[in-house]
Amino acid sequence: MAARLGERMLNTRGWSNSWLVAAVAMMLAFAACAAPVADTEAAGAVEPVNPDLENLGPRDQVLFWTPEQQIAGYRNADLVGASRWFEASDDPYPLAPAPRDLSSVTYEVEGETFTVEDYIQDRRIAGLLVVKDDEVVFERYGLGNDENSRWISFSIAKSVVSMLYGAAIADGYIGSVDDPVTKYLPLLSGGGYDEVSIRDVLQMASGVDWNEDYADPESDVATLPGPIVQQTKYMAGLEELHPPGEVFNYNTGETNMAGAVLRAAIGNNLSTYLEHKIWGPFGMEADANWLLHEPGGGELGGCCINATLRDYARIGIFAMNGGVLRDGTRVLPEGWMEESTTPSDGYDGYGYLWWLAGDGVFAGIGIFGQYLWMDPSSNIVIVTHSAWPYATSPEYSRHRAALVAALAGAVR
Repeated sequence: MAARLGERMLNTRGWSNSWLVAAVAMMLAFAACAAPVADTEAAGAVEPVNPDLENLGPRDQVLFWTPEQQIAGYRNADLVGASRWFEASDDPYPLAPAPRDLSSVTYEVEGETFTVEDYIQDRRIAGLLVVKDDEVVFERYGLGNDENSRWISFSIAKSVVSMLYGAAIADGYIGSVDDPVTKYLPLLSGGGYDEVSIRDVLQMASGVDWNEDYADPESDVATLPGPIVQQTKYMAGLEELHPPGEVFNYNTGETNMAGAVLRAAIGNNLSTYLEHKIWGPFGMEADANWLLHEPGGGELGGCCINATLRDYARIGIFAMNGGVLRDGTRVLPEGWMEESTTPSDGYDGYGYLWWLAGDGVFAGIGIFGQYLWMDPSSNIVIVTHSAWPYATSPEYSRHRAALVAALAGAVR
C-alpha cells in the first residue's frame, strides 16, 4: 500500500512537474512572508535550537538553501517568517513507549537492499517515528533534532486545513462542501470561481485556467501577488477552463484560497481555530505555530505548520479515529474522514487535500521529505521530518515508499 502511494505520485500524468513548481511557489510564498523576529506573534516563543539564522542568506533563496541552512530554517521557521502560535494541551494524548529494534529492517529499491538505518543516514532524516496502536515502537532523530524540536510541515498543512473544514461544517460555520466558495469569500466573485464549490477547491478541481509553469515568467504562479487580498483578487480574475469538479490541477493559488475561504467562514484565524478544536482538545503535547501570508495576516492555507514529530503523529491518530476526541466528543462530522479520503472524480489518488493509496491508506505530504502516512486498518502512523536536498525526487520517493511499506509490514 505504501509502495502504491509512491507509485501514484511518481506516475500521475503531469503531476511530478506541477508539484515541483508548486513547491517552488510555496517556498517563495514562505520567503515573501519573512519578517523580523519582532513581528512574530508568539505565545511563549522559544529561543531557536539553532540560532545561526543570520547565515540563511536572502529570503528569496530558500529553495537553494545549503544543508546547514535547511536545518536552521526548517527547525526555526517561526523566526524566519511571520507566524502565529497555538498552545499545547494540559493533558497530552498518551503515546506509550514500546520500543522495537527496527533499524535492521530491510527494503529493496531497484534490486538493491537497504536497511532502515541506511535510510536514516543517507536521506537526511531529522526524525522518523512509527506508532502502532498508540504505542511508539520506533523513534529516531537526526540533524541535531530531538523530541522537542519543531519542524516545518510544508504541504502537510493542507491536510490539516481539510480537517478544519470538517470542524467548520460540524460547528455550522459552513453549510456543506457543495456551497459555492463565493458565499463565504465574495471577493472571489466575477470570474472562474463563480460556479466553484468548496468540494472542487478541496479536490484541486476548480477548473479555472491556472498556469503553474514556473519556467514561464508570465505564468499565474510566477505573477501571483503575495498579500492575501491581492491574491484573492488575482484568483477572482481567472477564467473557467474546465467544468468544476472534472479535472485535477495542482494549483498553489487555490490552496491559499482554501485557507482564505475557511478563515472568512469561521471569522477567526486558522491557528486559533486549530488550537480550540483539535490541538488542545485532542491532546497535543507541544506549542506549535503556523506561518502567515504577512505579519498580522492570515495563515498560509497550503503550507507551513511547525510542530514536533510526535504531535504530527497525533494529528494522524486524530484523522484515523475519524475526528473524535478521547472522551467521545465528535469534532468532525460522522463520515467526514471517509469522505475526505474518497477518490475524487478528477484524480483517484487525491481526496480533500489528502493523497490516497487505496485500501484506506492516506497521507499528508510536504516537499523536502515531510511525510505523514496512515493505515487505519492496522492503526499505524509513520511520520518523517526530513531535509532532502531536493524539493521532490523520484529516487528519494521510491526509497521512502519502500521504507514505509517495510516498516508497516514489520509492525502489523
